[in-house]
Amino acid sequence: MNQNTTESTGSVETLADVPEHVLRGLPEDVKLFPSAVDKTRLGVWATKSILKGKKFGPFVGDKKKRSQVKSNVYMWECASSLNKIQ
Repeated sequence: MNQNTTESTGSVETLADVPEHVLRGLPEDVKLFPSAVDKTRLGVWATKSILKGKKFGPFVGDKKKRSQVKSNVYMWECASSLNKIQ
């Protein structure tokens, strides 16, 4: 299985399926709604326009590399102002 995806079980993901720490870590004005890409999953949607350069954080959780997790479905990728992944 590709670590960037989840196996489709035929069921639709709901907010009840999302770990509480993920919901607490969502930036202001960002919500989870049905994905436009995969109708069985939730996607991250802005509830209003986000201005260029807007900074989010602090993020809740431990810093991990992709190789350290089985699925990165609920991971955020953070970049510096130079677009370097941190």
